[in-house]
Amino acid sequence: MYKILTGFVLFFLFQISFGANDISMRAKKLHSKAIVCDLHSDTVLKLKKGDYILGERHSTGHIDIPRLKEGGIDLQVFAIWVEPKFLPDSAAKQALDLIDLFYQQLEKYPQDLELATNIKDFKRINKKGKIACFLGLEGGHAIEGDLSLLRTFYRLRVRYMTLTWENSNPLASSAADTSSQKGGLTDLGKETVKEMNRLGMMVDVSHLSEQAFRDVVNLSSAPIIASHSCVKAICNHYRNLTDEQIKAIAKSGGVIGINFFSGYLDDDFRKASDSIYKEIQVKKEEIKEKFKGDDKKIEEETSLLYRNANFPPPATLSKLVDHIDYIVKLVGPDYVGLGSDFDGIPAIPLEIKDASGLPEITQELMNRGYKDEDIKKILGGNFLRVFGEVCK
Repeated sequence: MYKILTGFVLFFLFQISFGANDISMRAKKLHSKAIVCDLHSDTVLKLKKGDYILGERHSTGHIDIPRLKEGGIDLQVFAIWVEPKFLPDSAAKQALDLIDLFYQQLEKYPQDLELATNIKDFKRINKKGKIACFLGLEGGHAIEGDLSLLRTFYRLRVRYMTLTWENSNPLASSAADTSSQKGGLTDLGKETVKEMNRLGMMVDVSHLSEQAFRDVVNLSSAPIIASHSCVKAICNHYRNLTDEQIKAIAKSGGVIGINFFSGYLDDDFRKASDSIYKEIQVKKEEIKEKFKGDDKKIEEETSLLYRNANFPPPATLSKLVDHIDYIVKLVGPDYVGLGSDFDGIPAIPLEIKDASGLPEITQELMNRGYKDEDIKKILGGNFLRVFGEVCK
């Protein structure tokens, strides 16, 4: 996942020139009847800046309460992500600060949002017409190698943890870490998976190295999830899942949330943008050094990098649904869902734009001949099944 909070302006300019497809009345009705779940977003990071009001509709970013409602989202997962730079001894504090920030939003908008920790909670919240929220911890480095911190996060109602992010950590090796691809789960990582199973916390394998993934599959006694990943056979990115991995998740009874990032969806976009991202990363480090201590200036200069970069147009909605299609053809319709990565990625499919655009997916699935019941599974039913099985 790219944690690029300043890159959205560029891609918004691309997207405003593309109108959404006409949504049929049948698609609108089906979407409104379906339970729609998004397995991953990074909106809490936007709230950290202090000037993003969740209760107001914005023209930038992807998520706010009005757009969640417009998109018909019934359950939204909010990820808690901590930069690895806070290791080794302040990552947990940063995660706790973000959780506190999220809880402040629940207190501010009790008529719209409520936290769900199990399926019973969800049904009660949904019946009230409110949006159910769900917390996921992205990156096991946040527990600082301490299972008591894992249990503390569970008590704070975190209900899944992604074992790694782009960095390997004391639990497991990351898919992004080419030096550790032969590594898998550490002894502590194995104990963590067992404890997550015991607690009733979903194990998220997005970002894991292939060996760590295999270790989780062999060890976990509960269904596993990949909250925000795509299909490697379509887009050859290290973050995406092989056919073997997709089959393993399905065999566990789990679910895969399709990520909306164009770099994971479209191989042409990935190839064209990879070199641009590498150049930007080098320049970002130069900016950080030049304006060290001036966070506002660093953000302004970084934003300019993205605005001035010559990125290709984002992927299409059709390409996103190709990933859903591939998984359905490989293992059936019961193991795929939506894991947008909203507010954590800079380029989403042209027709979707933000959380309000999810009915576009329903329409595209209808256009491809999907049965209503299978569309309902993909939109949220599959994740609810896993949620109900794991989180008691």
